[in-house]
Amino acid sequence: MSEASRANSVGAEDIEARAAAWIVARRDRDGWSEENQRELDAWLAQSPTNMVAYLRLDATWHRADWLGVLRRPDINPETPRRSLPRFTKIVAASVVAIALGLGAYAALSIPREQTFATPLGAHKAVTLADGSQVELNTDTVLRTVVGAHGRTAWLDRGEAYFQIAHDPDHPFVVMAGDRRVTVLGTKFLVRSETDQFEVAVVEGRVRFDAGNRRQSQIALLNAGDVAIATPTKMFLPKKSIRALTNELGWRRGLLIFDNTTLADATNQFNRYNDKKLLVVDAATERLTIGGTFQANNVEAFTRVVQEALGLRLIKRGDVTVISAGP
Repeated sequence: MSEASRANSVGAEDIEARAAAWIVARRDRDGWSEENQRELDAWLAQSPTNMVAYLRLDATWHRADWLGVLRRPDINPETPRRSLPRFTKIVAASVVAIALGLGAYAALSIPREQTFATPLGAHKAVTLADGSQVELNTDTVLRTVVGAHGRTAWLDRGEAYFQIAHDPDHPFVVMAGDRRVTVLGTKFLVRSETDQFEVAVVEGRVRFDAGNRRQSQIALLNAGDVAIATPTKMFLPKKSIRALTNELGWRRGLLIFDNTTLADATNQFNRYNDKKLLVVDAATERLTIGGTFQANNVEAFTRVVQEALGLRLIKRGDVTVISAGP
């Protein structure tokens, strides 16, 4: 076995052991607290690997019906509570052993991580195992683990529109770095960029944890609310329903501008196309434009820019430079 393979194997064993320890600790109803639950939720949200390991071992526990056998030491009321940590380690090791023996059987019904992706300029609609629907915008990568024990998605980059199936017992969680969106059943938009994260709620209610470096900032968002988080701050700008509807024009392949600055409009086109637009001066960037355009039709947009705003266009390879007219 290579060093890399050995390292990966050790890492997987550590995750299995940690997942087993969480399962055993959670069975101890008297010792399980809200703080323990928050710590477990945070560990599960860190990685799809953590989530899958936990779900697989939990299901294996139920199938093997070992719960009563493994808890027999608790029957004796004289058993000291301080023995629990050692007992937990023994049970955790047992759970891992059971899981290894029944892994093939359990794998048939345990949810697996799924990855969905779109290239530049593309759009994809997918239906998850719980009936939730997700639409991926241009250049987006989304990973999901969805099943009876939990529903989590990781937005690695890009933008997605979620229509979540209502399930009050299993909130749907969307993670992007250390930012978290928690919902029961709703429709909302999430966009993750290098230095900015945006959540816009179309219907229902979500809980948004900005997870900023200085301190955690939390907002409860209702229909029509928007939250934008940077590495250090969170903003709650007001946007009209019309503005939110315009933002979702990409679901139909459209970019809809309403008194939009030229800087914002060109940035939007650049998200969808290999042919880029560059505005070279601040005064021109502040000019505004309106209209509905096909997201992949850069030429139609530049014609309007030239004819309606009287600007000059210079093509340099795949880049069109926009500047003030003569």
